[in-house]
Amino acid sequence: MARSSKPDKPVSTAQSLASIIKSARDLMRKDKGLNGDLDRLPMLTWVMFLKFLDDMEKEREMEAAMAGKRFRPAIEPPYRWRDWAAKEDGITGDELIAFIIQDEAVRPDGTKGPGLFAYLRNLQSTNGGDRRDTIARVFSGVINRMVSGYLLRDVINKINGIHFTSSDEIHTLGHLYESMLREMRDAAVRQSGREKPQCQRGFRAPAAGNAGGGDFYERTTDFCDNGRNQGHPAKQTLNWEHRS
Repeated sequence: MARSSKPDKPVSTAQSLASIIKSARDLMRKDKGLNGDLDRLPMLTWVMFLKFLDDMEKEREMEAAMAGKRFRPAIEPPYRWRDWAAKEDGITGDELIAFIIQDEAVRPDGTKGPGLFAYLRNLQSTNGGDRRDTIARVFSGVINRMVSGYLLRDVINKINGIHFTSSDEIHTLGHLYESMLREMRDAAVRQSGREKPQCQRGFRAPAAGNAGGGDFYERTTDFCDNGRNQGHPAKQTLNWEHRS
């Protein structure tokens, strides 16, 4: 079936995307757990990444259904963005923080089980080398530094307004992210003084509907002196090849 039969996708303007990112960063500045851009940008990155992943999963699920194929999501309920983050009045406050960081927590569906990060870090593919293994590697080094679950909910609601199924939006976001990386680099230089800044990890993933490339997170910046990695991965390349 032709792709044109799909419903129209919502699209945001470059101006509105910049406004969303600015609003999210302004909210993060209010949180006592975040100390400057060196904390805010990695935090914003993992939140955006989970929204990006869920949008991609929805796209692939629809394509599989149209082709009559079985689809196995990389992230199962109730850990998908749509399960805990998409509703504006979803879990918030201490309940949200607990769900994200605790090894065992009350999940959005009311059941007890692994918290979000604990679940993501333990994802494992059935045949090795697919996106579940990559997600687990990525989140093995991710830390939530926000202390206010209410502010985090507000940030999530802002990011929920980004539509990662639009290649134009992803291209625009790539430029915005590059700009934030430069700010982060400058902040690292200012804050480090004579000390060596820590390496930062980012994400790189192919844009929706573009099999040949075009990246949302176009590249990541290694903040170690002279660009040396010193054992910390400077970037994670995500393979979103469909596996049934």
